[in-house]
Amino acid sequence: MDNQPKTKPMKKIVGVRFKEKGKIYTFDASGMILSKGDKVIVNTEDGMAVGYVATRIRLSRDNKLPPNLKKVLRKATEDDAAIEQGNVEMEKEAFCFCCDRITKRGLPMKLVDVECLFDKSKIIFYFTAKDRVDFRKLVKDLVQKYKARIELRQIWVRSEARICGGIGICGRELCCTSFLKNFVPVTIKMAKEQNMLLNPEKISGLCGRLICCLSYEYDTYRDAKKIMPKCGKCVITPEGRGKVLRQNILDSTVVVGLEEGSEVVVSAHNIKKG
Repeated sequence: MDNQPKTKPMKKIVGVRFKEKGKIYTFDASGMILSKGDKVIVNTEDGMAVGYVATRIRLSRDNKLPPNLKKVLRKATEDDAAIEQGNVEMEKEAFCFCCDRITKRGLPMKLVDVECLFDKSKIIFYFTAKDRVDFRKLVKDLVQKYKARIELRQIWVRSEARICGGIGICGRELCCTSFLKNFVPVTIKMAKEQNMLLNPEKISGLCGRLICCLSYEYDTYRDAKKIMPKCGKCVITPEGRGKVLRQNILDSTVVVGLEEGSEVVVSAHNIKKG
């Protein structure tokens, strides 16, 4: 008998992006010849959609892929491009109409984006709100206007920032718009660990939440602090005994107030416990 282990089957997959700088989703590209930048028609959980090939085709084992992996249906044709352009115009018109109805009905919500599926079978309206909103009458208005399935999907403020884009306090394009694929939890502890001033204007992004970049160097600061004496600790330096006043994590130095009254900057590696 052949006791050789069976090789897991491989499948051709490709990454597809729906927005210019949006998240990349994996699709089954079996039987397709695709290049980066190609416009394609794909099946999604919501229905047919138009996307752009964002990665080269690669092979992956079936057991490493999600069981409900959707397929790339075909490359987009000129007729598909015309349909897509019509959908874009519909999205703009639907955005204005929905905003008008939100205002007239006095609903406490903010419309962020509108997405029309390729076959116009469904239109998704993305919005933000502080609390739950009773939008049943708004849905009736939209159904009557567009004769399609309507979904109002509430998103959080970070997702709004990703969709709308903008410039951060650093002067660069928002991380969530330019390169971040997934949001990670950001806490005030990260700002404290990096000795940042806890000024909301300095540590908050356009979304009103803590800036994502607080998480980038958090681990580095946390690990560096493990070898440094804390502020207020009594230590012995080459210049004498004193108390730690301030830390400079990036330089691995501390400012020590000596017993004689002067201050010295000392490398954390040249300090002993007092």
